[in-house]
Amino acid sequence: MSTPIENLLGIMARLRDPKDGCPWDIDQDFADIAPYTIEEAYEVAEAIYHGDMAALKDELGDLLFQVVFHARMAEEAGDFDFQAVVDAIADKMVRRHPHVFGGDAKVADAEAQTAAWEGFKAHERALSPAGGETPSALDGVALALPALVRAEKLQKRAARVGFDWPEKAPVIAKIREELDELAHEIDIDAPDGRIQDEIGDLLFACANLARKTGIDPETALRGTNAKFTRRFKRIEALLEAQGKTPEASSLEEMDALWDQAKAEERT
Repeated sequence: MSTPIENLLGIMARLRDPKDGCPWDIDQDFADIAPYTIEEAYEVAEAIYHGDMAALKDELGDLLFQVVFHARMAEEAGDFDFQAVVDAIADKMVRRHPHVFGGDAKVADAEAQTAAWEGFKAHERALSPAGGETPSALDGVALALPALVRAEKLQKRAARVGFDWPEKAPVIAKIREELDELAHEIDIDAPDGRIQDEIGDLLFACANLARKTGIDPETALRGTNAKFTRRFKRIEALLEAQGKTPEASSLEEMDALWDQAKAEERT
């Protein structure tokens, strides 16, 4: 009798079978599947955000299927298979947790383990630099990450080698500086490219402040997105009760209803 993972691997092999498989699954390659993999990871995060355990179970299954899909394509190409993926991650976890899996290493708390983990990663990057280039503290921060997440990770990497303000005040000053520069470019009607650069600089500085305060900027922005969605839908509902739509309402009317929605949340 096959194990659940063996059953899943068998299903994937059938789907990719050149003769009797699914035409869509057969036609996919790594680049085709990558967006789905990212999407499934976000759906896992969304289920966690909502505390929906039934959805989390389903989304974790979808994400696991993405791993199986990639591993199957790699096996067909003769690069590696699912077992190699499992073996590699198992080896890595043991290697990066010497305080758990033997050895004399000691870790006092979660913060110390985070520092040790990053040390292991830096050592591994130094042993195999990307493309044979001189190793950099920024190596390994994936380009495919959401820009806000990647900004924070780049800043953390730079901070570990001393490129960081020790206090929050200079970061706040930097945000004000970037905002002033953006306002200036807008005032002089600068080309879109320059305004884009200044907006990017401002967002990067805001991500840095989030890092300095111990707040995950992606989580913070997701929370604000959810709050905006909730309040705007309340505006729509209040307008509908008046027989109106947002399109047929003034900004002043909607702004007043926005304040009402905010007040309702505080009560």
